[in-house]
Amino acid sequence: MDLTNVDRPARRTLRAFLCPEAPRHFPWARPVQLVLRSLHIAAMALVVGGLPFGADFEALRAPILITLASGTLLFAIDLARDLAILTQGSGVAVLLKLGLLGMGVLQPAVRLPWYLAATLVASVGSHMPGAWRHFSFLTGRVMRYPD
Repeated sequence: MDLTNVDRPARRTLRAFLCPEAPRHFPWARPVQLVLRSLHIAAMALVVGGLPFGADFEALRAPILITLASGTLLFAIDLARDLAILTQGSGVAVLLKLGLLGMGVLQPAVRLPWYLAATLVASVGSHMPGAWRHFSFLTGRVMRYPD
C-alpha cells in the first residue's frame, strides 16, 4: 500500500494555534470571568483606596495578591481564547494598564496617580464600544468576535 498519496490532515501552524480564525469558546469562561472581575475590582479598590491613607504593603498584602491573581487569570482566559487580542483595542488597553501599574511600582512616591491612571484606562477598556474593543491595530479593521 502506497502511503504517499493518502490524504493527511493539514498541519496546523503555530500562528493558527495562537491566533485562530475565530476565538476559542470555553463554556465556563463567562461565569468564571464574572467572578474574577468582581474580585479584581473589589481588591483593586482596596489597594487604590488604601494608598491615600498611608496603608503600607503589609496592610495591603491580601488585596494586592487578590488583584494580581484575578487580573492574571482574567488575562490568561482572554489570551487562551485568541492571542490576537494583544493587537486589538481591549488587549492594548490591558497592556497600557500594565505599563501604568509598572510605573507605579517603579515610582512608589507617586504611586497613586499611576494607579489612578491605570484604573481609568481599565474602565475605558472594559466599557468601550465593541468596534473599539475589537479593532485590530494589526489589520486596521474590526474583528467581529462574540464577547
